[in-house]
Amino acid sequence: MHNQPKPHHGRVLIFLLVWFGALGALYVNQQRITDWWKLRGYFPSSAVAAIARSTQMNDHGTHLFYVNKPQLLESSTFSKECPIAAEKTIILGCYKGGDRGIYLYDVTDIRLQGVEEVTAAHEMLHAAYARLSAAEKKQLDTSLEAFYQKSLNDERVRETIALYRQTEPTEIANEMHSIFATEVMDLPAELEAHYKQYFTNRKAVVTMALRYQAEFTLRRDQVAAFDADLNTLKSTIDTNQSRLLAQRSELDAQQRELDVLRRTNVGTYNATVASFNQLVRAYNALLSETQGLIAEYNDTVEKRNALALEERQLTQALSAEGLPSAQ
Repeated sequence: MHNQPKPHHGRVLIFLLVWFGALGALYVNQQRITDWWKLRGYFPSSAVAAIARSTQMNDHGTHLFYVNKPQLLESSTFSKECPIAAEKTIILGCYKGGDRGIYLYDVTDIRLQGVEEVTAAHEMLHAAYARLSAAEKKQLDTSLEAFYQKSLNDERVRETIALYRQTEPTEIANEMHSIFATEVMDLPAELEAHYKQYFTNRKAVVTMALRYQAEFTLRRDQVAAFDADLNTLKSTIDTNQSRLLAQRSELDAQQRELDVLRRTNVGTYNATVASFNQLVRAYNALLSETQGLIAEYNDTVEKRNALALEERQLTQALSAEGLPSAQ
């Protein structure tokens, strides 16, 4: 009598355990595998690699940056890749959700050196935020909002966030996450700890942002100072011109009286001439002063307009084809 073959239950169980273990490993490492697949054969350009170094992204930050295969684009190409007028901060680039790309506008104006780097860090942080779990986002969002409400002193950044609250209320935390890291020098300890996941020295990026933002602030403040000077000069000129009109009217009246006295009463004429000449000297002095103020006013207008032109040129340099910034 032959022995009947026994079922191999043990082997089946081992196979299933191995199978489910493999599936579990794939699930746990699916992001890592996806990233590996995206990065296969990818080599960043020298410009992109230089940006990663200068922003002092650490290995993780650089990885997130490279996974999105960042590109520096000229205006016509950039406008096609990035929606116009979405961004309200001092950067010019966009991150396409799902790690579908980071695009940076190639700004060539030397006065705006650093804008590409700050933009790159800003957009990389959008990619980083997208990868956080719901629980991580909840905790982080609480810290971001608390800092905004209680400690943020930079009025320009506050105005930027306020604008986002009006136009993109669902993206506030995402934007604060990128803006605070790249544009605010001093942050609470819990936020600094969070950003250490992506940078070896976050403040290097902020320094670049403050440097090129200062190019705008300097010109804007100087234009405002010139405008204040012009208002003061105009007020003084208007007052002087009113006084000159009144003095001229008085001089004309006295001149007519003197003409009559010269024909009818030489003694009174001679006695009056001295006071008349004194009025003429006062009129001429005021006229000379006013002419100097007018020349100063015109010179100030030229300086003011030249600075305003520089500010417009900088704004255009930060805009694809002269259009407002994009996200």
